[in-house]
Amino acid sequence: MSDAPAYQVLARKYRPQSFDDLLGHDAMVRTLRNAFQADRIAHAFILTGVRGVGKTTTARIMARALNYETDETDRPTVDMPAEGRHCRAIAESRHPDVLEMDAASRTGVDDIRELIEGVRYAPVQARTKVYIIDEVHMLSKNAFNALLKTLEEPPPHVKFIFATTEIRKVPVTVLSRCQRFDLRRFDAETLADHLAGIAAKESASVAREGLLMLARAAEGSVRDALSLLDQALIQHRGEGEITPEQIRDMLGLADRTQSWSLLEAALRGDGAEALRLFRDQYDSGADPAATVRDLLEVTHLLTRVKAAGPEAAAHGRAGSADADQAREVAKGLSLPALTRAWTLLMKALDETHAAPDPAAAAEIGLVRLAYAAQLPTPEEALRQMSGGGTATARPKEAPAVPAPAPAPQAEPEPSGPQSLEDIVALAREHREVKLATQIQEHVRPVSIAPGRLEMALSGPVPPGFQGELSRGLLAWTGTPWQVHVTKGADVLVPTLKEARRAAVEAHPFYQEAMATFPGATLTDIRPLNPGESE
Repeated sequence: MSDAPAYQVLARKYRPQSFDDLLGHDAMVRTLRNAFQADRIAHAFILTGVRGVGKTTTARIMARALNYETDETDRPTVDMPAEGRHCRAIAESRHPDVLEMDAASRTGVDDIRELIEGVRYAPVQARTKVYIIDEVHMLSKNAFNALLKTLEEPPPHVKFIFATTEIRKVPVTVLSRCQRFDLRRFDAETLADHLAGIAAKESASVAREGLLMLARAAEGSVRDALSLLDQALIQHRGEGEITPEQIRDMLGLADRTQSWSLLEAALRGDGAEALRLFRDQYDSGADPAATVRDLLEVTHLLTRVKAAGPEAAAHGRAGSADADQAREVAKGLSLPALTRAWTLLMKALDETHAAPDPAAAAEIGLVRLAYAAQLPTPEEALRQMSGGGTATARPKEAPAVPAPAPAPQAEPEPSGPQSLEDIVALAREHREVKLATQIQEHVRPVSIAPGRLEMALSGPVPPGFQGELSRGLLAWTGTPWQVHVTKGADVLVPTLKEARRAAVEAHPFYQEAMATFPGATLTDIRPLNPGESE
């Protein structure tokens, strides 16, 4: 048997041992330092965040800080320049007074009762007995209830530290008894800097763009990033600097430069170029789903820049090169086009995962995106459907030549509403929006005359609708109205809502859109301008 020590992965080898080693989380360290100095240490803490951001590691460091003891120091402190008496045992999870429990495997009330039974006993060696419960959201409801009383009033020598990735699943009765710290994801630049330092300690060199690829693939998780770096170092050991191409091949990623070109081709409607660029990436080993995800990342970055300004490119997972590219490309794109591209790419990603041939599904998604780029935006479509968008004035009629005979006396124009549309307009004018909506959805007009409305009703209407409409017409016109409801007869006249929907469905643009996006559903119809009548 070999006496060589077992290999330790980078995530374990470079696990932080003190608050000074923690990457980020400055606000939490500052809070704990002030609490320790003022001797105002909470009896329970809860750490939340995505996988691999340091929840369990931070919990162990907090346990060390609570029990830090040297010849010079005998009180809780966040400053631990030297290894204390209990530090190594706590770091190796073998200290008798620092008990770790995995709630994912010990979820029942009996496990919590066993824990509570040990709470009343004093620490064996250290100053404080610390209970670290990982994935605390996995505890059952009864287990949480059994823990509440002890959590609210624990003995002075006991501290609880909880860790969870699903904070919303933890009961509020537990959250209210804990001091909460949110451990956030790390941006790509910060994570790449950290990976560069680790690679240097391992006597390896990785190109900056390759480090950014690893950081983006880790999605803000330090542990995931270190695991990927470990894989890259082993795969390319002794080959000089690890290049972005090698990282891309290892991860099965698309070339980010080609992804920009691919998206630009699709957004300008060049389906042939988009398919050629996709096939080049696929032949180079890029996974189709990874290519679509890359396009989604680029689209999201462009949308942020377009919606919030060029400075938005500097935030999130984008590197400096992507940020500069986004600022330039976004100038020639509209926000509606980008949001539509996001929707189509999300659909393409779902289809790529579900299809027996992922590459074919991704290509169909790109063709759909390129075709949609040639369609008008919703605003342009509404303008087409409304005859150009702006109401054009009717041509003025030529003035009539006066007849030699005296003109007959003109009949007085009828006063009051002449159609159901006029009644709806009156209701909206007097801010009766609810009544106007009910008229549009439920009233089938049979006849309308001055002072009289005969109608049939479609679907259930609120009690008193007929009387409310009659009183409204009196208030709006100043004259009494008789409102009659026809029953027992089939009225073929549609409601205003039905008529408007039928008009939209008969429009060539709607029919073309339905042919382009089979399975799509018309969910709402809105006017182009807020003041335009419906």
